[in-house]
Amino acid sequence: MMFSNTLTLWTGALIILSVSLWSCTTANSALNDGAADCCLATSSRRIPKKVVTSFTIQTGDGACSIPATIFVTKKGRKLCAPFPSESTWVSHLIDYILTGGKNHPPKPREKKQRQQ
Repeated sequence: MMFSNTLTLWTGALIILSVSLWSCTTANSALNDGAADCCLATSSRRIPKKVVTSFTIQTGDGACSIPATIFVTKKGRKLCAPFPSESTWVSHLIDYILTGGKNHPPKPREKKQRQQ
């Protein structure tokens, strides 16, 4: 009889522990799913074209407080840059991504003067 009561006590404690751990895990995942991934600051440092694969625009309204451009690198890093209207290099990098890297402006050729 003593063994039966101890086993019942341990089983009950294990069930209570399992339920409480499960509810904590569920609550944490619900909180994380609703979290916004925002840039809190931007950097004016230029990002090389060869490392960027995509971008998103963050507006200053809603959960994110500042307008920004979020560039994603080949390694999956997210880099926060100024809004396109605030920086010409950001606009050029966005154009480069949207055209698949085909918007290289032609380099100006030097005109050679003929000698007479």
